[in-house]
Amino acid sequence: METLKILGPGCANCKQLEHLTRKVIAGLDVEAEVIKVTDPTTYLDYGVMSTPALVINEECVSSGRIPSMSELTQMIQAHLAKK
Repeated sequence: METLKILGPGCANCKQLEHLTRKVIAGLDVEAEVIKVTDPTTYLDYGVMSTPALVINEECVSSGRIPSMSELTQMIQAHLAKK
């Protein structure tokens, strides 16, 4: 199972990233757990300086912006291919 983390304080951008991520996962029919991380001290563990951020299997793949649906799809597919 894949683990995806949305890092951010719960702002509108964080919620949008979570929504898009869940939509991509559903479209790819991937078994994944999406976890919201709102503790700012945890962001630094991933090298994140601005939110929202997306972490896939403990690797930060995006921060400080909301990727497009196609970008998110490519990011998730790339990590699936690594397994």
